[in-house]
Amino acid sequence: MSWSETFRTAIEALLGRRMRSLLTMLGILIGIAAVMLTVGLGEGARHQITAEINKLGSNLLIVMPGSLSGGSAAAPGASSLTLADAALLSDPAVAPDVAGVAPVMGTRVSVQRGTESWSSTTTGTTVDWTDVRGRALVDGRFFTEVEQASAAQVAVLGPTVAGHLFEDSPAVGQEIVMSGQTFLVVGVLESVGANAMSNDDDLVVLPITTVAQRLVPPAMAGGLQSIYVAARDDASISSAHQQITRALTVNHGTTSADQDFSIMTFQALLTAMDTMTGVLTTLLAGLAGISLVVGGIGVMNIMLVSVTERVREIGLRKALGATPALIRRQFLVEAGILGLLGGALGVLLGITGALILTPLLDLQVTVSLPATALALAVSLGIGIIAGTYPASRAANLPPIDALRSDR
Repeated sequence: MSWSETFRTAIEALLGRRMRSLLTMLGILIGIAAVMLTVGLGEGARHQITAEINKLGSNLLIVMPGSLSGGSAAAPGASSLTLADAALLSDPAVAPDVAGVAPVMGTRVSVQRGTESWSSTTTGTTVDWTDVRGRALVDGRFFTEVEQASAAQVAVLGPTVAGHLFEDSPAVGQEIVMSGQTFLVVGVLESVGANAMSNDDDLVVLPITTVAQRLVPPAMAGGLQSIYVAARDDASISSAHQQITRALTVNHGTTSADQDFSIMTFQALLTAMDTMTGVLTTLLAGLAGISLVVGGIGVMNIMLVSVTERVREIGLRKALGATPALIRRQFLVEAGILGLLGGALGVLLGITGALILTPLLDLQVTVSLPATALALAVSLGIGIIAGTYPASRAANLPPIDALRSDR
């Protein structure tokens, strides 16, 4: 019997038991679709997290007061970081791999314009903030070094603040009121959206001297909320981290055991998030894969039933000269077709589910071509593996016993 005849006979046998074949494929179908959607959701979440972190700046480091390892901390209401620290990190002789530094001093305020009011966060910083954070303006300009030196009452609004206070008119050139003081709006930032940690569109950017002298209590005017540091490039992050650590440790008179500051890199955060999503995806895919095992057991069960029902047919084939290898091949092909068809239908269901879930969850469910090919290969393999025992049982039936059967 040729391979083409084997396939034709296998398809005829499966079509002769359509409902049974469909129900047998159901377990593999559901398993493949579940695994595809689970992995697709995990990949989509990973890509979205990566995109959000990259928007913040993959070469960005954030120096914060207080130690994450339980070392020294600043007194309540104070900060261990100062403008002198920011100036030190800006020195190329101290940190040659640092491309830019932007100290931040912030507070929560109510921003008013006429009868309109909006609660937002002020970000007191320096003129290098836009370069360090990679922010652009859609209207107006950023404040200047002269305005920073003179503690000028000028403000650059985030798009969220501008949208709430100036719905019907341009914000640039208008005045706003914060803490009873009037500020001139000189620019509006381009939107970058919200992320897992903050809404970078909901802020008011001011010269750091203005915030220190006009908006925060005198006791807090000397401390910084954080220092944003941009490394020269992604490859320089590690060396920049070491240079910052060494410079601040010496400047603060501390040691590695009692540091009063901590440094966060988005690259490290990205690696941690990637590991977490990878572990979660693997776990969920493993759980979904259990249905593939169940589907394989279903194929084996149905193939055993098929062998029992076709004992006389097997005997006739052997009596006509069919070898055990040909009998084994016949049943393996049938089991393989069941697995492959179940996998193909599962792939179609997985793709359909991805198209439906993407707009519902506002998350791109990724279905890749390699994953699809792997799913089909796995389903074919499950069918063949599950059919091995029934096929061997059929191949080993004695011809005399098979011909005596009334089945």
